[in-house]
Amino acid sequence: MNSTERIRKFYSALHREYGPQNWWPAETRLECAAGAILTQNTSWRNVEKAIDALRDASMLSAEKLKTVPNEHLASLIRPCGYHNLKAARLKNFIEFLFRDYEGEMENMLGEDTETLRENLLSVNGIGEETADSILLYALGKPVFVVDNYTRRILCRHRMIPEGASYSSVRRLFIESLAPDAEVFGEYHALIVKTGKLHCRKTASCEGCPLEHDPHDRGINSF
Repeated sequence: MNSTERIRKFYSALHREYGPQNWWPAETRLECAAGAILTQNTSWRNVEKAIDALRDASMLSAEKLKTVPNEHLASLIRPCGYHNLKAARLKNFIEFLFRDYEGEMENMLGEDTETLRENLLSVNGIGEETADSILLYALGKPVFVVDNYTRRILCRHRMIPEGASYSSVRRLFIESLAPDAEVFGEYHALIVKTGKLHCRKTASCEGCPLEHDPHDRGINSF
């Protein structure tokens, strides 16, 4: 079974076990983008607290985020950790949004995906995972998000080597699946769920939907 077949089999097994995840939870494109920036190096639970604080302060608009002082913004998002750094990164994104897209995320929708990705990566504080999260979840672009769970699962199933580059892992999914943003989003969310339940730093394979991967164990397929 080649890598493409295994990627597809993994998705079928995870979706059959867990069903649709309907991720990413956000009320607006901007909220989704903000969440992607705030979730760097922290748990989603902490991001939710920060987003709730921004919402309670009526700060979840591009205009408000543009004018709010950095110190006040940092105090609002304190629950997500590294709040001063993330406030600066969020401000950088908002500056980019106004400079290139008139402060409207909807103006990004017509941009070529790869051009838009390069533009996002030019923003100080936005790396590949964050850029792809914004593209996929906030803008509905068919790109795949690679996170630590993705790397860990594929590495443990001997599909990628230790230290595989972000772009090589991303390409594996994009070349194995039809370009469908909904499927890419579901797959990423299913990987995160599997990682949290079974593929933590210490593996807990019993009951995992991928436990009986025939490539690994030589037993019955999914």
